[in-house]
Amino acid sequence: MDLRVALIGYGTGGSVFHAPLIASVPGMRLAAVVTGNPGRRKAVLERYPEAEVFDSADRLWSAPEGYDLVVVAAPNRQHVPLARAALTSGVPAVVDKPVAASAADARSLAALSAVRGLPVFPFHNRRWDGDYRTARRLVGSGALGDVQRFESRFERWRPDVRRSWKESTDPLDAGGILFDLGSHLIDQAITLFGRPEGVYAEADTRRPGAAAADDVFVALSHPGGQRSHLWMSATAAHLGPRFRILGSRASYTVSGMDEQEEQLRGGLTPKHPGYGIAPPESYGLLGTPGEQAPEPTAPGAYQDFYAGVVRTLRDGAPPPVTLADAITGLEVIEAAGRSARDGTVAALDGQ
Repeated sequence: MDLRVALIGYGTGGSVFHAPLIASVPGMRLAAVVTGNPGRRKAVLERYPEAEVFDSADRLWSAPEGYDLVVVAAPNRQHVPLARAALTSGVPAVVDKPVAASAADARSLAALSAVRGLPVFPFHNRRWDGDYRTARRLVGSGALGDVQRFESRFERWRPDVRRSWKESTDPLDAGGILFDLGSHLIDQAITLFGRPEGVYAEADTRRPGAAAADDVFVALSHPGGQRSHLWMSATAAHLGPRFRILGSRASYTVSGMDEQEEQLRGGLTPKHPGYGIAPPESYGLLGTPGEQAPEPTAPGAYQDFYAGVVRTLRDGAPPPVTLADAITGLEVIEAAGRSARDGTVAALDGQ
């Protein structure tokens, strides 16, 4: 029997990322969607006619036995309250990134998860970007030798400020580009090289009318000697490479963005042929100066996150992403905030 999934939120996160993946993964069924927006309600009923649509999440908590998983894709300040409500009702939860607005809130959620014996899955889908999967394979196989420097960028050219909670400076909103794009970049670096020992950051607000930082650099020093340099910007008039990884034997450099987001926005899903497949002209280069060759990009596979959730809930397999990893990421974000404010290298909480 398929897992019955209730999705809370049908903005970009819910409609582009979560719902199409849930509907594509064997063993899952999109049973309900919570949205108070009439236009979004109509869109749900048109695309997922078998799903019930509710105006309030209270409808879920009044009959939690009807669901096997709740997915929280609401604005950031609602992540922890909604996940706690799910756990209290006896239902495990997937929570979009960032899981919480602070590491302390994420730890409290982890404590409740342990008490209730129910998992919380952070939705760090960028672990399944095709270019990152390629980078992770090259690092793990030793093809690059000893990695010295890991450069990673999410850069955009968005000079006009879009009014939304993502631009908020209220700490409860977890707004700004460090929480938004930085959550992905930091998670990828931690997954490759482990919990960093030191964090240095520069954070600027460049665009006229912006309140939250929109141009951020974060440097991480890892226990194995690797250094991660992470850039995130809404003001990049020229985009740098997505990844540049320098090793003792070779380098790997790739530009552009994983195509899955664009495909999902265009209506493609993992059920369609060609989903997640990078064209040869977008392949990165592996090697040394004068001896570089194209390195085929692994298929992107966001659906593998939800396939992992199914295995955990059905078979007790390890979760695809742990709450502990998300907590470490939030600790790095908080250390980056301190570093940018004080102009120093910051240690993580607990170090």
